[in-house]
This record gives sequence, C-alpha cells and structure tokens, in this order.
Amino acid sequence: MNREQAEQILSKTFCIDKFYDTQWEVIKRLLIGERILLIEKTGFGKSLCFQFTATQLSGTTIIFSPLIALMRDQVNKLNSLGIPVRCINSNQELEENNEIIAEAIAGNIKILYIAPERMENIDWLASTRQMNISMVVIDEAHCISNWGHDFRPAYRRIINLVNLLPISFPVLACTATATLRVEEDIKNQIGNINYTYRGNLLRENFRLFVIKVETEEEKMAWLGKNLNNLPGTGLIYTGTRVNTEIYSRWLKYLGIESKNYSADLDADQRKEVELGLLENRWKCIVSTNALGMGIDKPDIGFIIHTQIPESPIHYYQEIGRAGRNGDKTFIILFYNPNADDDLPIYFIENHKPVITKYYKVIEALKRSRLGENDIIREANLKKTEIRVIKADLIDQSIINEVLDGRSKKYEYRFDAPELNYSAFDEIMQHKQRDFRKIREYIYTYDCRMKYLTDYLGDNLKGKCNKCDNDTNNVKVVDFYEDWKEKIETFQESYYPQLEVKALHTKLQSGFAAAYYGFSNVGKTIHKCKYKNKGDFPDSLLNITIKAFNANFKSTDFDLLLYVPPTESGDLVRNFASKLARELKIKISHSLHKSKPTKPQKIFQSSLMKSENLKGVFIYENQSEINGKKILLIDDIWDSGASMKEIGKYLTSLGAEKIVPLVIAKTVGGDV
Repeated sequence: MNREQAEQILSKTFCIDKFYDTQWEVIKRLLIGERILLIEKTGFGKSLCFQFTATQLSGTTIIFSPLIALMRDQVNKLNSLGIPVRCINSNQELEENNEIIAEAIAGNIKILYIAPERMENIDWLASTRQMNISMVVIDEAHCISNWGHDFRPAYRRIINLVNLLPISFPVLACTATATLRVEEDIKNQIGNINYTYRGNLLRENFRLFVIKVETEEEKMAWLGKNLNNLPGTGLIYTGTRVNTEIYSRWLKYLGIESKNYSADLDADQRKEVELGLLENRWKCIVSTNALGMGIDKPDIGFIIHTQIPESPIHYYQEIGRAGRNGDKTFIILFYNPNADDDLPIYFIENHKPVITKYYKVIEALKRSRLGENDIIREANLKKTEIRVIKADLIDQSIINEVLDGRSKKYEYRFDAPELNYSAFDEIMQHKQRDFRKIREYIYTYDCRMKYLTDYLGDNLKGKCNKCDNDTNNVKVVDFYEDWKEKIETFQESYYPQLEVKALHTKLQSGFAAAYYGFSNVGKTIHKCKYKNKGDFPDSLLNITIKAFNANFKSTDFDLLLYVPPTESGDLVRNFASKLARELKIKISHSLHKSKPTKPQKIFQSSLMKSENLKGVFIYENQSEINGKKILLIDDIWDSGASMKEIGKYLTSLGAEKIVPLVIAKTVGGDV
C-alpha cells in the first residue's frame, strides 16, 4: 500500500488524519519485513507505528513491555477503536491469562501485550509455538542494554527469541531515551537492524528549573506555597516509597488533593490511581518512578522531583511524560547538596549484588540442582538479588536453566568458567560517571535543555530560552521560617501506616508511632534491645499513645496482645503492659511460640521470614479470642511477617478484628 491508502485506513481505524513522515517510513519498512530501531521523544507517537502495522498484518503482534500501566491503557484505548487487543501480566489471575492465550492461539487477538518476564514461563513458551505471530515489538528497548538506565535481565530472553526469527520477519525496537552507546548496544544485540531512526529530543514547551535547598522541610514549604499555582495536574517523584506517603500526607494536610503511588500498592489500587490521574481527581500523584511511563495523558502540567535521579537519562525519561499536548509545562528538580546524593549513590553501588553473593549461589548450585525458592533458602538472599545473579551467571555460561518435569531449575555447568566480576565493575563506573553528569546539570549555568539533549546525542543548536538559566529566573526558598511551625505540627501528628494485604484474615491495616530511621526513635529502640539500656522509656510510650489516640480512640478493643519475643526478653511485654494500663485495655500474656525461632533480621527474603514463623504461634485458653477486637503490639514493623502470621492464627480462633500498633516502622522492608 502507498501512504495515501494507509492514511485512509488510519483515519477510518484510528481517527487520525495523517502520519508524521518518520512514522510512515517506519511503518513502510515494517510492512516489508525489516528490523527497525526507533528512538523518539515521549509523545512522538511511537506506539502508532506498531499498532497500525499490526492491524495490517495477518497474525498476532507480540509487544514486550515492562509497563503494566501502559498495557492497561493501550488495551482500553485500542479496544474502544474496535481492535482486538489483550494483555498478559502478573496482576491478572492465572485463569484470565490462560483464556487470553487460548484466544491468541485461536487467532482472535490482533495485538498481545506481555511483560518480558513472561519469557520465563514454560506454558507461555509452549503456547507461542501454536500462535501465528506476525511481528515482534520491543518497547522500552533501552532495557536490553547493560548501559541503559533501566536494564532488566528478562529482556535478554527476548533477544534469544528474536535471534531465532527469520531475517525477513518484522521487528521493531523503540525507546524515548538512548545514548549513542546504548543505541549501538541495542543494534548489536538484536542484529540485522535495517534502519535506525533517531529523532529530535527538544521539548519546546518545557520550563526547566533547579531549586537548591538545605533541608527536606524547605522542599515541603515550597510545595505547600506554590503547588496550586502550577497548571493542571501533575506528578511529584520521590526517591523512596516512604516519601511518597509522607509528601502525599503533607499535601492532604494542607488541603491539596493528592494520592501516593508505589510498588507497594496491589493491582486494584494501582488501577484506581492510574484512572484517577487520567480523570484529574487530584492535583498531583506523589510516586516513585513506577508511575507515568506509557500512560497516555497528554496534559500533565508539571513534574517535580524531590530527589536527584541517578543520571540525565533517568531524568529525561521521567520528565518526558509531561506536556505531550504542547502546552507550557513546568519541570522542577529540588536538590539538597547535604543529603540528596546518598540515595542515588546507594542504588548505583548496589546495582549488582556484591561478589560474595554470586559465590553463595554458585556454591549452592554446585551441591545440587535447585529451583528459585530453593536458591533463596540456600543462599539467604532477596528474590530480586537472586534474579539478577541468575541472569548474570547464565550470561557467563556458569549455570544452565533446565526443565525438571514441569518445574524450572538451575544447575552448575561442569565446564563453567570463573565468574567475571570485572564486567560489573565497569558498569558501576559507567553509572558513577552518569551520576556526575546529573550533578553537572544541577550546577550548570548553560541552557538546561541543551545539556540534556547533548548528553543524549542530539546536539541542540542554540538555547531553549525557557529554562531558569536562559531566562535568569532562579527560584529559591526564602520563606521557610513562615512555614516552620506548620511543618513541625504536621510531623508531630504524622503516623506511618502499616498496610496489610493478607487475604482471609481479620488483620487490618494499623499504624506506627514513627519511622525507625527518621528520628531518635530507632536509636532508642536499638539501645534498649541490643545494648542493655533497660525498658523502653516513657518517651516511646507517649508517642505510641498519641498514635493510638489519633487513629483508634473510637474503637473499643476487648484485648491487648503482644508479639512474643525472639531475643529481646521482656521489653515488648513490659511495654505492652504499660500501654494496656494507660489505654485501659485488658492485656493477655497467653500468646506464645510453640518452638524457638531465629531472629527475623537474619533473613534477607520475605519467603524465609514467613517460613521461620509458620505455625509457631499458640494461644492458651483459645476460647478467649472468639469474637474479640484485638490490639496487637510490637516494637518494630519490618516485613510485617510476625503480625501477619499471628493475624492468620487469631482469625482461625474466631477473632472479630485484629489491628497492629507498633513503636516504629522501618523504612525498607524486603522483597
């Protein structure tokens, strides 16, 4: 077909009149079976290139995307146009995913979105052999490269699939952000790329600002004073899940509608926030970088970072989600030189597990063939670490992935080479250089947009004439003292939530009196538990009572229980007794462990924490629990495994309601 014929179909099917020249060039080449790399800024319309092409091919197009939000958004949009599109992802029930696979095999689906991790699923791999696949699309293709800003091991498997396809089979790899080095790496890995399109990365509607501060409270003050003056709705990105909660609660405290979003949310909660963003229910969403990529919202009016990203490419990727409609858009980066470097440096230094953890896995697999959970148990590592290590050891031909019946297992190769850890050191050095570049962006006196586009290999001629440097419009926080009392009042009344996602239990979400690492609370607990400084002092008792009164004062609890100790002696028992007297709630000392357990802190994964406690709790006089509302006390909430196991047990005894209350919640938790 020629362009005129294609645009007639485009208008009829997608309600769009014309292609951009580059869009048509890409589509034309895909239709004749070429392999294309497309690097274009967010909002260009990369998705139309493969969506239109897919409607003109006879079979099913498979689109690999790491973004579940994008999948949902695109499925809804394309289905509304009458195009049969579905997605398979981990947030859906197994039955639903199996039904979709059956539809694809039957030829009833034109476009199928899947997560790269699906390539590790045996049933999926078997099903692909029965599908009539007409094109493969690798979205967010920078994830292929170790030098990319978001490398994912699962993308390696996509490359293995692509390498098995005929050279004449259409393949599209696309991304909004790739340095010249990443571009070359993608091309080398995919192989036989017929053409690369690299677009202009200038975003003319962006107003880029950097605001230097000396404290986190100055960031809070600036947001409180200025957020409502920014256009439309927007995103505030924070470096941690905890900060999404803190900043969102601060804005709500000021009467500014906001919602927090992070990987902690379950599938239904994520869908609700994503829909609320599209419907402008709130002034802003406060999120980790988990939100925003791929969501088709053209009118995001501002993006604010409270934490410096790891590199200019991270930053360009995240701000690229704003202002797709071309309207004036404010892009603001806060920076505190006294504290803000710590988090990205931590992420960079922990990009790969330390070498001793690789050898733990190697030694475990030398002893026997193991599945993933068995490796976690043997090596005592987090699941996220195990998956990175597995991918690297497979890449270096040190271990093999094998099928053991219906299970996937891993075995040490008899001719395995030595681990080459120097390759990971080179990646870390590359990331350290990138971090120095984002700090240069902060301190530059030149055009900020030119700095970003030059870094990405697109040399901007001249200046944007819209950033703070070009317009001499430097923003500062010189009004913090006016907001100091308001911020302190908020902090004193802020209690971290203990979210419970346990099914089939009467355990509900509760609260902590404070965060463990954000004040002297954690230090005080540590001294009492591990340095023999006596019972928890009244200061901890008082803040816990305040947390109770703020959140549970209207609840009539029948019974106060506490988590039996592993190594802290009577600290929690004595604390719970004092608390029960002050709150005038009957206390019971009848909850015990049926056998000794190991300290939870020695386990790295939630799997092992849960297994350490499974079935160990027992209650004397079990009939006392039936129909009771129970306040469950502990000193620290980390993974919440102890509370959750006790919640299941007390539910089995007929408890009506179980609510956790602790002195402190840790910032991290585990995976």
